[in-house]
Amino acid sequence: MKIIADLFPVILFFIAYQLFDIYVATQVAIAAAAVQVGYNKLRYGKVETMHWVTLGLLIVFGGLTLALRDPTFIKWKPTVVNWLFAAAFLLSQIFMERSLLRRMMDHAVSMPDAAWLRLNTAWVTFFTAMGMLNLYIAYNFSEAVWVNFKLFGFLGLTLVFMLAQGFYLARFIEPDKPTTEE
Repeated sequence: MKIIADLFPVILFFIAYQLFDIYVATQVAIAAAAVQVGYNKLRYGKVETMHWVTLGLLIVFGGLTLALRDPTFIKWKPTVVNWLFAAAFLLSQIFMERSLLRRMMDHAVSMPDAAWLRLNTAWVTFFTAMGMLNLYIAYNFSEAVWVNFKLFGFLGLTLVFMLAQGFYLARFIEPDKPTTEE
């Protein structure tokens, strides 16, 4: 259910694009992200960083798209998001005692430092590659193909990457020890 909530602006962008055009879809995405942030703030008292980043970048890049009537700006937004996350993961690995990824996951998985480094580097590489792939699709294919890729391609590639990460992490998860009953 959380993944649907996280994808709320993207899904509405996709639907609005299918029914109207890139400009209406951009307006819908901005409004959906604002509703998402507002809902989370009212309901849970906090908003995830990803949602703030998405809203901010939608306002900037979507606003430029609408003001200049140029869809290039909205096409850049996924690349900027991915590259910001890549930078955050990389910088946390360099400058913090524990990387962002380790902070998010070390309560559930115990791994050696080298394994955390490899996993964090994999995420940096993934985010960087996704940003580059978005630009490749945006500049070499039709707008309709890019919109489909934005929803289905990103989602599919992310799921495959997370599945591969699951296999990597499985090596470090210790099975529950059987309890002895008296």
